Amino acid sequence: PGEPEVAFAAFLDGIQVSRIVLHDDAIPVIHGSVGAVIRERSDRRLGTWRHETSGRLYAPRAFLSAAANSALDACGAAVIDTTPHRSDGAVDEDARHPLSLADSAVSSVQAHRETLEIALAESWTDDRAEPLYVDGGISGSARLATSPNVIGVVKSHRTLYGDPAAVRTILKLAAGERSSAFAVASPNGWRTTVASWYLRLREGANPLAGLVRVETRMPPDADRHAVSDRADQISRWVLAEASPLSLPDSRWDTMSYGIRDCEQYLRSILR
Repeated sequence: PGEPEVAFAAFLDGIQVSRIVLHDDAIPVIHGSVGAVIRERSDRRLGTWRHETSGRLYAPRAFLSAAANSALDACGAAVIDTTPHRSDGAVDEDARHPLSLADSAVSSVQAHRETLEIALAESWTDDRAEPLYVDGGISGSARLATSPNVIGVVKSHRTLYGDPAAVRTILKLAAGERSSAFAVASPNGWRTTVASWYLRLREGANPLAGLVRVETRMPPDADRHAVSDRADQISRWVLAEASPLSLPDSRWDTMSYGIRDCEQYLRSILR
């Protein structure tokens, strides 16, 4: 219920770029660059509140020749060892496939990017009290997941939460409608529990078009009855960011213009 309302003061997103810089006897060495930025809105214009960038080399050093390891030590760059290990801690000699090693390195680059994004978002919560729109989930950081002013918006849906009946309801949401709120918890406790719901920004040619999942802090037990009102309020905030369209980005149906602006800014400075 209600009209969309502009409430987010800033937007946070990060990007990563990885490339193979050399092969040593078919073993890849990868350079990964990551960046994260918060773009703050002032007088309907976006400007940079703060940004961070970093670059590292990723290599399975146990598989490299002595000459290659010496060159890495002498290059002056940070080097992350991505050597695969078995469960007993020994080097996994069967994991020498170049593509598997490259995939492992790219996963490490992604983890570095996520760490950078979390640190930047936590800096915002230290200094500012205005709402922050985060591209992606927030449960990876206890500080973000328990902040009342950090909202995560997830654009991709490899997992749909709910039983079959709930999933059918989610996929039938019309533009401007949301699902019931539910808790997203980690069975092993490695992520903080958050309140979440699905929201349809706009309708399209497939059931997932325009569908996002919103995450926010799980309120204390005494305030659980207020989750619905809070979900309605935040949904109005997110709906307001559906315009202007983020064209020509292919993800325009779920991407806010503020997040696209973050990505464009980072692409202009990341090397």
